[in-house]
Amino acid sequence: MSNTNISITIKPRSGWVSLNLRELWLYKELFYIFAWRDIKVRYKQTVIGILWAFFQPISTMIIFSVFFGGLAKIPSDGIPYPIFVYSGLLYWNYFSISLGGSSNSLVANEAVIKKIYFPRLLLPLSTTITPIIDFGIAILVLFGLMVYYHFTPTLLGIILIPVLVLLSFLSASGLGSLLAAINVRFRDVREVLPFFIQILFFVTPVIYPSTLVPDKYQWILALNPMVGIIDAARAGIVGDKPINFQLLLISAIIAVVLFIVGIFYFKKTEKIFADVS
Repeated sequence: MSNTNISITIKPRSGWVSLNLRELWLYKELFYIFAWRDIKVRYKQTVIGILWAFFQPISTMIIFSVFFGGLAKIPSDGIPYPIFVYSGLLYWNYFSISLGGSSNSLVANEAVIKKIYFPRLLLPLSTTITPIIDFGIAILVLFGLMVYYHFTPTLLGIILIPVLVLLSFLSASGLGSLLAAINVRFRDVREVLPFFIQILFFVTPVIYPSTLVPDKYQWILALNPMVGIIDAARAGIVGDKPINFQLLLISAIIAVVLFIVGIFYFKKTEKIFADVS
């Protein structure tokens, strides 16, 4: 009886590749492994460990409150500036950390990509898990600030928190997957990304209210999905003004579009990752 060697060759599909949700589900354990690895690497060999999730946003909030709220006298729509800026930093930090991690995920895992097969989409998506944990820890500080300044969060604001995190996830993972695919071929992305995130920070109402922008430019501001998310977070959690659901809807649509475009461009170019990474 002769032995027969069977060789299986995995070839990319031609045309526009659809998102294979079943395959992603089959590799869910690998997704957990990547996410847990990122969590351990983030805090490995640090003195204060996970307390960095508290220290970073708190220190940034204090600096911004002193210079922008105290010295520059930037308005905060009647909200104490520490609460105002911290509520914006919560969602911005999640978005920026997720965007940076997912954009560099393929280049950072070059050796793994060349050795074994798995859905490459797991890499940029898994890097968005660690910042969610940081978000969950850091939001406790926001509730502490609200107790200190005698603010009571609204029920609607609390209900909206996971919705706004989901929209932030869609924006960061969609744009991050798009940039990750481009980064494989053009390493300029890695150099430009910090500058891009810095510019995006200043066109996002983190340290200033969106009402500070003239009405004729509001439509441009609305193209940034984080604008509606941060505005809704502040209005919902503080309850000082009604939530602008129209702006939030625009942000939701843009977040979904970014996610769809980013994911499908990633899948379209996935076939070349192992060759050029």
